[in-house]
Amino acid sequence: MKLTLRFLLPVLAALALLAYALVPFVEHLMEVWSVRDLNIRSILIGKTVGPDLQRLLVAPEDVAKNKKKLQAALVKATEDERLLALQICDSRQKILMKTDNFPEGFACSTMDREPAYHGKLFKLPGGSIHFSYAVIDTPEPEPAEVTDGIEGTDGTFLQEEGAPIAERIPSEVLARSAGFYPLKLMIVQDMSYVDRRSRETTLYMAGVFLSIGLLMALLVLGIVRWSLSHWVQSVRSLVGGLRNPSKARLAIQNNQEFLPILKDVQALVKEMEVSRQQQDETRMTWNAATLREILKKQLSGERVIVASNREPYIHNRKGDTIRVQKPASGLVTALEPILRACSGTWVAHGSGNADRDVVDGHDRVRVPPEKPSYSIRRIWLTAEEEQGYYFGFANEGLWPLCHIAHTRPKFRSEDWHCYMKANQKFAKAVCEEATDPSPVILVQDYHLALAPLLIRSQLPQATILSFWHIPWPNAESFGICPWKNEILSGLLGSSILGFHTQFHCNNFMECVDRYLEARIDRETNTIIYKGKATQIRAYPISIEWPPKSLEGTPPAAECRLRLQQKHGIDPKCKIGVGIDRLDYTKGIVERLRSVERLLQKDPQAIGNFVFVQISAPSRSSIPSYQEFAAEVDKVVAQINADYGRDNWQPIVYLPVHHEAEEVYLYLRAADICLVTSLHDGMNLVAKEYAAAHDDEQGVLILSTFAGASRELTGALIVNPYDIDQTAQALAVGLRMSPEEQRERMNLMRAFIREFNVYRWAGRMLLDASRIRLLDKLQHARLQSHGADSNEEETYNFGILPSGGPIRL
Repeated sequence: MKLTLRFLLPVLAALALLAYALVPFVEHLMEVWSVRDLNIRSILIGKTVGPDLQRLLVAPEDVAKNKKKLQAALVKATEDERLLALQICDSRQKILMKTDNFPEGFACSTMDREPAYHGKLFKLPGGSIHFSYAVIDTPEPEPAEVTDGIEGTDGTFLQEEGAPIAERIPSEVLARSAGFYPLKLMIVQDMSYVDRRSRETTLYMAGVFLSIGLLMALLVLGIVRWSLSHWVQSVRSLVGGLRNPSKARLAIQNNQEFLPILKDVQALVKEMEVSRQQQDETRMTWNAATLREILKKQLSGERVIVASNREPYIHNRKGDTIRVQKPASGLVTALEPILRACSGTWVAHGSGNADRDVVDGHDRVRVPPEKPSYSIRRIWLTAEEEQGYYFGFANEGLWPLCHIAHTRPKFRSEDWHCYMKANQKFAKAVCEEATDPSPVILVQDYHLALAPLLIRSQLPQATILSFWHIPWPNAESFGICPWKNEILSGLLGSSILGFHTQFHCNNFMECVDRYLEARIDRETNTIIYKGKATQIRAYPISIEWPPKSLEGTPPAAECRLRLQQKHGIDPKCKIGVGIDRLDYTKGIVERLRSVERLLQKDPQAIGNFVFVQISAPSRSSIPSYQEFAAEVDKVVAQINADYGRDNWQPIVYLPVHHEAEEVYLYLRAADICLVTSLHDGMNLVAKEYAAAHDDEQGVLILSTFAGASRELTGALIVNPYDIDQTAQALAVGLRMSPEEQRERMNLMRAFIREFNVYRWAGRMLLDASRIRLLDKLQHARLQSHGADSNEEETYNFGILPSGGPIRL
């Protein structure tokens, strides 16, 4: 009823306004028609009365003689109900005779300039009247003939349309009528009937308009209500399909016209979800407490299981003592704060020579040593397995393949078998650490590409988030790998698969599109493979803010003084630093050549600039790494030999492992930091350098091929292969004003502060919580319908992929 009134009332109001607007038009039209009708009547009256007046008023003296006859003729003529009054005037504007009811104010001169029979409408207090006149011309000489014209000077007759019929009078009589003719018969007609007709017509038209409008409105309303009822029923079925996919399929089959609307709704829901998520993330202060709150609210306080090859703490025996070492790894730097915040278990390969000595009966050890907050579950690999899995397939095959750093990948079947065995061990340990059938599992990096699918086979309800920390190559490059299909299938066991950049996400989807039979929904970045859906997402990794390792680091001036004293650096020298693993993808040789080019082109830099290169040994058993280490040694020696002096060496090379606190000391002391990766997923050293400079000074020179270059816009971005460009950036950095350094550093620090590692982890965990909720609803629905293993399942992850639900 309310809907009907909301529809009808505006329609009726609009029709009423339309009818009201038409009233003046109708009245004017009726008036025009009536005036034209009365003009015609005036012509007829003139033609009827004119001949009698001509006979009775041949000469002026006939007025008195024929007064009674004239009066009787006028009275008789006014017996017509619409003819109110008549009046006769001579050519001198003198009234000869009139009826008693002739209105006052209308003299013989009224309308003197108007053509005959063209009357006018006058509005009087008593009502409207129509005033016109007819001309009675001089009588004709020949009384026997009748004509419609007036005789001209040459004896012919001039025809005048509408002229009254005049009886001819002898010519001698005309002499006495000179100055008397032509007579003017003034006619006044009643117009009140026109007013009545106008009102009646207006009411009739208004009624017709309202009736037609009401009928049309009711008809349209009936059609709309019927269509709306049908549409609402279909939409309800479609929306109900979000909880019951079979209904959604039926709704789409019965109403294909809703498919475009469904796609628009999906896009809108996605935009709203992204917008809401961004707003939530913006309002949040991302820290360890935030992650704990997410676990408590979104994940029911569950512990998180992390699986990675590298362990966050290594126990090594030196003599009779066991020392705990924290490896220099971007992965550990990113994930260790998450485990501190969320508690849980980290499953990793026990690589330290004292790792077995410190674990309990379940191969677990509590860490960090100073304040234990989570556990490491160690797995053990034989020397053969470690050689084939880690050094072989992972680092001689996948690593160069993904980095495209012009080192040829090596693929050996025995390495592949070791890789599969190691992934099986990791997957088994993860499943043993799970305390419920639907845990949250974070699988890390290229060492464990097969683990997600292996875990999924044992824990089908698990929420598995895999993160690929290195670049993902294009489809052509990835096609080199003989076991590309197995790697893609293994990763697609994940609920969510994350990369640092959207570019790497796109590359992965292109590989799946080329090498697997899978459905790819690029609108939602979702891949459906063998009945399971995997969301592909970009999660740019970051660092802890503020870095915990900075807590004991002295101010920049003191750090610089320590370096000067430790390495014999003159206080006047500017200090540059590069900190990496000793890896051919880091662009260390290119970086050293850029320093050399700076010394060649800018002699003022000689003796005034020292570059400190820290390179932690890595994968030293791999021949390509051994060759690269020898090349770096050779380049350092050559540059120092060419440009060094007794009290100054341009390169300080430190190919040894440094703890995180020492690394931050070097970063804080450096005036310039060079991060010149030839290809890198992110490179956290760039972010660590900006985080270390709370003095808001320092210049970051960053490779365009590092993922961090998309975020740290305050850096000087260079192509590391262009030695001259990097040398020029060094020269610019050495001369950059403190004000510009402050602006650039503040820009980078503000970004890292907001987009820190807690936010990186929090985004993944929030996405995991949404997936877990939808999976629980799906599982509950299947149970309520008595679903068995033969029943179809649908995974839509919150919104239906384009084209409707996925039938498995």
